[in-house]
Amino acid sequence: MLATIQQFFQRTLAQPDQREDRTLTLELASAALLCEVVRADYHTSEAELDALRDMLIQRYHLDDPAVEELMSLARQEVEDAVDHYQFVSLVKEHYDYDQRFELVALMWRLAWADGSVDPLEEHRIRRLADLLHVDHRDFIRAKLQAEESRGES
Repeated sequence: MLATIQQFFQRTLAQPDQREDRTLTLELASAALLCEVVRADYHTSEAELDALRDMLIQRYHLDDPAVEELMSLARQEVEDAVDHYQFVSLVKEHYDYDQRFELVALMWRLAWADGSVDPLEEHRIRRLADLLHVDHRDFIRAKLQAEESRGES
C-alpha cells in the first residue's frame, strides 16, 4: 500500500519546485478525513462522492484521474486504519487553526451533499473537530454556514 501511495504522489502530484513531501501526505490525510464523513452513516451516495471529488479538485488543483486515485487511496487508508490518529496528528502538526476550521467546514458541506445530515455524520464531524482542536463555537459556525449555503443552492 505504501508503495502505491508513493507512486501516486510521484506520478501525479510531485512538483519539486512547488511542493514538499509533507504537503503530499497532508493531501492524503485530508482526503481520508473527508472520506470518514462520507462513510459515517454506512451509506455512500453518488452525491457525496461527487461533492468529495469536487472538493478535492478545487482544493488541490488535480485532474480527474488524479482525484479518482486520491479518493481510492484515501478510502483504502480509512478502511485499513485502526483509528484517526495518523490523519489527525499530521493535519494538526501542519495546518494552522484556520486551515483546520476550513477542513471541518468542508466536512459539513460533504455531510449535506445528499440533502440531509445523518446523526452519525454529525457525530463523526464533532469527534474529528474535537481531535483537530477546532473550538465548539467554530464547529457550530461551520455547521450553520453549511446549512445556510444549502438553502441558497
